[in-house]
Order: sequence, then C-alpha cells, then structure tokens
Amino acid sequence: MDSSEEPHAGASAQAVRHEPWPCPADSPAGATESRVALRVNGSRHTVEVDHRTTLLDLLRERLVLTGSKKGCDHGQCGACTVLVDGRRVNSCLLLAVAQDGAEVVTVEGLADLAGEDGDLHPLQSAFLARDAFQCGYCTPGQLCSAVGMLEEAKAGAPSAVTDPQQGLGSPARLTGEEIRERLSGNLCRCGAYPHIVEAVRDVIA
Repeated sequence: MDSSEEPHAGASAQAVRHEPWPCPADSPAGATESRVALRVNGSRHTVEVDHRTTLLDLLRERLVLTGSKKGCDHGQCGACTVLVDGRRVNSCLLLAVAQDGAEVVTVEGLADLAGEDGDLHPLQSAFLARDAFQCGYCTPGQLCSAVGMLEEAKAGAPSAVTDPQQGLGSPARLTGEEIRERLSGNLCRCGAYPHIVEAVRDVIA
C-alpha cells in the first residue's frame, strides 16, 4: 500500500507480521523444491517440483499431459479430475509433493484400464456413441470422475440420495438420480448432462 493511502475502514493502523513456518529439520534452510516420484498412466516419473506446484500443474506443464483441464482452479468445477490410487480427486487442489509414490491415471491413460491395447475405455466409447459432450473442455474430468464413481458404487459407498435401506457395503444401484448426484461435482457449461447420464447407464447395463 502506498504511504499516501489510508487503511480501509476497520483495519488496524499497523499491520501484524507473522513469522514464516519453519522448514522441516531434514530440509536445507530456504529449500523450495523437493523430488517427487510417481507413476502416471503406467510410466514412472521422478521430477523436482516447487512445493507450491499442484498435481494439475505438474501433469500439464511438466509431463505435458494436457487432457486434464484447469477450469476454476478452486476444486469447484471438476475439469481437473484424475484418479489417484484409484480414487477420483480434484488435481488442482492437491500439492504435487504430497503425491510421492502415488499411482495417477489421467484421461490419456483411461484406455489402458480397458485391458486391450489400443481400445478405448468403455466409458469413452459410450460418450462417443451418446454424443455426451459439446465443446469437450469438461469431458476429461467427466470421464475420470465417472470411472471413479463406478468403483465407489461397486464398493458400496453411499451418496446423498442412496436408499437408507441399502445394506452397508452392498453395491449401489445406479439409477439416473444416483448418477446425477454422484457426478454433481463435475460441471458442464454446454449442458450435456442428459447424454452423460445415458452414457454411464449404457456402461452399467
């Protein structure tokens, strides 16, 4: 703030300065980077990353896997969704240094989960058949989220609309309402939601 400017209403006349967090004992003073080893789409990578780097930025800028998209950068749109150790996550919210040793799958690696080399993942094929996208910006996140969601449902993880009478740990019955609820964290500004639900239902049919 310029010395000629007055603090905004309610602000104290003197700013309070806090001491920075101390570095871990095993880190050199002032260290801002660490080495991270992780497996991405079946390939092992070891990279030096700034401690502030998110997993999304590591994937896009360092590993040139640009399928995962940066939308809101606040974990609210789902465009950056990837799978980490089999679970869907918002990669824009995860620090890369915290993923040391993790197994990461992006949209570029979904086809490999299908088993046959060169084949599309069943969800990718269903999205194509149902025209479950328009501009395609959110599609990588939608696909990764749907893959993770199917595994969650298979494991019996309930959602906000799951029948309370469902046995604990029993595979969830994926109705249209269930699918919409479980994918509600992935936004599509083009409004392709009906076709996305149809594509998911085709895979579980």
